[in-house]
Amino acid sequence: MQYPALIMDKSKIRHNAKILSEMAAKHGIKIAGVTKVLCALPALGEAMVEGGVYALADSRIENLEKLKNIDAPKILLRIPMLSQVERVVQYADISLNSELEVIKALNDAAKDKNKVHHIILMVDLGDLREGVWYQDAVEYAGEIAKLKHIKLIGVGTNLTCYGGVIPSYENLGNLVKIAEEIEQRFGMKLDVISGGNSSSIYLIQKNEIPERVNQIRLGEAIVLGTESAYGERIENTYSDAFTFAAEIVELKEKPSVPIGEIGRDAFGGIPVFEDKGIIQRAIVAAGRQDVKHEGLIPKDKGISILGASSDHMILDVTNGEKHYKVGDIIEFDVNYGALLAAATSEYVNKIVK
Repeated sequence: MQYPALIMDKSKIRHNAKILSEMAAKHGIKIAGVTKVLCALPALGEAMVEGGVYALADSRIENLEKLKNIDAPKILLRIPMLSQVERVVQYADISLNSELEVIKALNDAAKDKNKVHHIILMVDLGDLREGVWYQDAVEYAGEIAKLKHIKLIGVGTNLTCYGGVIPSYENLGNLVKIAEEIEQRFGMKLDVISGGNSSSIYLIQKNEIPERVNQIRLGEAIVLGTESAYGERIENTYSDAFTFAAEIVELKEKPSVPIGEIGRDAFGGIPVFEDKGIIQRAIVAAGRQDVKHEGLIPKDKGISILGASSDHMILDVTNGEKHYKVGDIIEFDVNYGALLAAATSEYVNKIVK
């Protein structure tokens, strides 16, 4: 095997998707499986669909192109760029939108392809990332309804990702009210009320999600078995579907504190060191170009991560559970940020088992 490597367990992803799909289905909710943290690796997209997600969603149109052969609707999560509207219409069945100028450009692109493109109007309920401000959403919907090659199929919102606003019965209830006002004002039926991401799982668990919310977009919950509102584990899911592995290229006893005046490191920070005397330091061939080292957790609980440069990660293996040597492989569990970085790095070997 080539290292560094990201080792992915397809069966655990399928299992997590099944558990979450069944949980959501009891509340009349369908799950769109978010593949962006996996760089849309088709094998894992297939695992999500096999587990019960009804659609695959990604922020990058390039990733949706990778998934084109999987039989499931494709959703573009990030607001489309004007420069990509033709590709959006070609590779995304549905896109999330908040800018009328972009929606009109999508309409023109769909007309050229003799298609009708489906959109979900994103509504900002206070998290202050994407979305039409909630007070303007109904009027926006009226303008969208005039376009012949665009079909407004629903409304959605994004919470927690930027402003940290926790989903609640009240704010998602406001989204439902906006949807119902759009329906009444313009005589249309909205098929989708998209109630956020993995931070909305806890509302389902507490049976507090508004009744008409019928879609959520899940990435972290599926890949790591964690809801993202409070960081709690989801019962009966796997948290270890992914392992980051790196090879030791140097192993030496050295001081724990550098010798000399301390200035800025390669990334502009001023490092701080704890004096532990002489320690056994291992360098593995993986750095910040490969992974977000702050999001790695060594499987050997006796190992600690001291830091990383672009290409090297330095470990204290003094109290490791085994006697390491050059060429040995160190394995790590990952959090969401580390998984995202490793999955998108071209230098990390991707292994599906």
